[in-house]
Amino acid sequence: MSKYRQIDLDKIKTVSIHQRVSKVDIQHFSTPYQKGARVKQFLANLPDILMGKDFKTLVEKIVTAYRSKKQIIVMMGAHVIKCGLSPLIIQLMQSGIIKCLALNGAGVIHDTEVALWGITSEDVADALNDGSFGMVAETPAFLSAALKTGVDSELGFGEAIGKKIIESSAQNQQLSLLAAAYRLDIPVTVHVAIGTDIVHQHPVVDGAIVGELSHRDFKIFCNQVSRLEPGAIVLNFGSAVILPEVFLKALTVARNLGHKAHGFISANFDMLHHYRPQVNIVSRPTQAGGKGYYFIGHHEIMIPLLTAAILEYI
Repeated sequence: MSKYRQIDLDKIKTVSIHQRVSKVDIQHFSTPYQKGARVKQFLANLPDILMGKDFKTLVEKIVTAYRSKKQIIVMMGAHVIKCGLSPLIIQLMQSGIIKCLALNGAGVIHDTEVALWGITSEDVADALNDGSFGMVAETPAFLSAALKTGVDSELGFGEAIGKKIIESSAQNQQLSLLAAAYRLDIPVTVHVAIGTDIVHQHPVVDGAIVGELSHRDFKIFCNQVSRLEPGAIVLNFGSAVILPEVFLKALTVARNLGHKAHGFISANFDMLHHYRPQVNIVSRPTQAGGKGYYFIGHHEIMIPLLTAAILEYI
């Protein structure tokens, strides 16, 4: 016999399973996949549980925003471009889904290199050893020339680069987000943190011009954020720090100037769970109304899935 007293379970009170509140019901289960099914059927087969339900709800809200001509902003980290997803983002712009695109400085570098030379993304670990990391000559030269023209023409950062890519007859400009945005008259804003991009290592780059045009883009972005309203959409693809911070500042500018900018839907897509996207994209902006979502998965799978789902319903 143990010297310690045990509780008496004979007096436990039970309830019927029919009275209990259950979070899972078989009516929300997935349905078997049918070979040859279309994307729409695939989505319908997803379980109406947890992320499956959230994903279908987000798609529905994006489609509703598109149909009602409400603002849809997409922010992107550079990794999305390196994953080969530019054609899908361009397709969303051409379809009228994306009404404003925001990038960090690295996004411009990858987009430009893809457009001009069809290659990008060096082996950092290898090149860092001998000091050659980021030391290509062509990329900073092209960007610097475009920005110098842009500062005199009073263009924004993204606008200046997109215009230059088109005017240069870049051989792969059909894959350029910046060129596509310029052609489609979609604001594409670039938000640079000095010292984070390889071009900042080069003497040809003028920091004052970089700062001036990036600041212009911040003001353009603030104007786009001011158009947010109930049912509008904000998506962030893979920017863990820069764009979540930029968005929060733009949102407070919009609200400070008297714009509603409440009640919108936000969603963050990334491969890991990060603090800033959680609080600056998903939680804080929607705490007084609206709804935020966080989806975790590889960009090269999640973004094609989201794109297909949206285009299937518009």
